[in-house]
Amino acid sequence: MTSNTTRRSLTTFSRGLALCFALSGPALASTVGGWWGGAWNCSIDGRPARMTWVPVNDTQTSCDGDTCSSSAGSRWKGKFSDNNSRWVALTHPESDGRGLRFRHADGNQWYLAKPSGNRTTGWTTWNHQRYPLSCWRS
Repeated sequence: MTSNTTRRSLTTFSRGLALCFALSGPALASTVGGWWGGAWNCSIDGRPARMTWVPVNDTQTSCDGDTCSSSAGSRWKGKFSDNNSRWVALTHPESDGRGLRFRHADGNQWYLAKPSGNRTTGWTTWNHQRYPLSCWRS
């Protein structure tokens, strides 16, 4: 971006006290929290599948005239492959301490209970029907 507003905003940031740090891998995961992070082997209604959740940077910047503010953050990015098909997005992870609810790319809600050991069970939905889902650490 080369607009005057952007240049002024960057100057405004550079005159103030700024603390910047980069997080990746385990360090970023620890800022997000969650037992579901990482790679999982799964079985969805008896078919082999794979699921992965990784933490990603979710920094937001907004500007009002010459003044900009940024908030550093992170979020989980999930994906799922059913029977070696293409990977599809898993979104909106929400944990209540007992399990994880999230959405498949098609909009259907899924659920996994907090694992016992390295295994977890839950369900998927398709056309308002529930199907069994079980996963274990890769």
